[in-house]
Amino acid sequence: MSDFLSSMVKSSGNKYASLVSDGLDGSDVNGFVDTGCYIFNGLLSASIYGGLPNNKILALAGESSTGKTYFTLGIVSKFLKDNPDAVVLYFDSEQAVTSDMFKKRGIDPKHVAVFPVATIEEFRHQAITIVDKYLELAEEDRKPTMIVLDSLGMLSTSKEMNDTAEGKETRDMTRAQIVKSTFRVLTVKLGIAKIPMIMTNHTYQVVGAYVPMSEMGGGTGLKYAASTIVYLSKKKDKDSDGGVVGNIINCKLYKSRFTKENKIIGVKLNYDTGLDRYYGLVDLALEAGIFTKTTTRITLPDGSSAFEKNIYENPEKYFTPAVMEKLEEAVGKEFKYGSEE
Repeated sequence: MSDFLSSMVKSSGNKYASLVSDGLDGSDVNGFVDTGCYIFNGLLSASIYGGLPNNKILALAGESSTGKTYFTLGIVSKFLKDNPDAVVLYFDSEQAVTSDMFKKRGIDPKHVAVFPVATIEEFRHQAITIVDKYLELAEEDRKPTMIVLDSLGMLSTSKEMNDTAEGKETRDMTRAQIVKSTFRVLTVKLGIAKIPMIMTNHTYQVVGAYVPMSEMGGGTGLKYAASTIVYLSKKKDKDSDGGVVGNIINCKLYKSRFTKENKIIGVKLNYDTGLDRYYGLVDLALEAGIFTKTTTRITLPDGSSAFEKNIYENPEKYFTPAVMEKLEEAVGKEFKYGSEE
């Protein structure tokens, strides 16, 4: 049977086609990009040591000033630290990033290229051309690569640009279709090249909805193309003096092909240090029964106790290898498809 099926695959002329028994090039996930935050890794992959699949698209959606760009830069920073020879291709439609922003996040500017883009067509042409050139390289010459688009919501279309220049005020009805066609092509190519992509996008409140709800802009194209969509909302994080030092960001898993949808976690995004590595693990440990809480103190497996604030101030002391092993099991039960509640 394998010989017969192999002959049919060969006759198709599709150089990327393969038997399922041999693995699906471009679809199977053989690695993850650590986001720099254990609980966010768990939300995306059901493992605190996982993260963003290394050949899929992650969309981070939220209202203005939610921290989408800072969130993305935190993941980029971790990606480059884990892969010293890696590069990041950053498509910027908002002129939102500066050299100083990259440097303050500990990102080596020599490993990042920024591509200002104004239209979806510009992004599509440049991104697909780059990925095609990447695929032409011998595998041993390919460097770990990540693509970022910040943001989809700010991209116009060629038609809209021309209409504006001519003083026309008609609405561009072609945008959603162009977005869909862009990611219909790009998704396949990114999968084959094993290039992860992070995209930010805006959300808006649905008018007339029975229950207040947010919707992502750009039409349905991105909803189908992205493997994972996370909606972000925030509240301010203040220090002991009342100064705002960052945000606590609620992350709702709107869509996922790997973990349970509609799960919500909280992560801490500090303006100076980026994503907090351990934030959210105390809540998970309490829910899983690894830690217990008596009044305001947390009791640990060894019988000692501490305030939650102290645990996060010195996480390596309290999140021992034994505790992390139990947390890894708890994350699997909490987020993995097919696991028992």
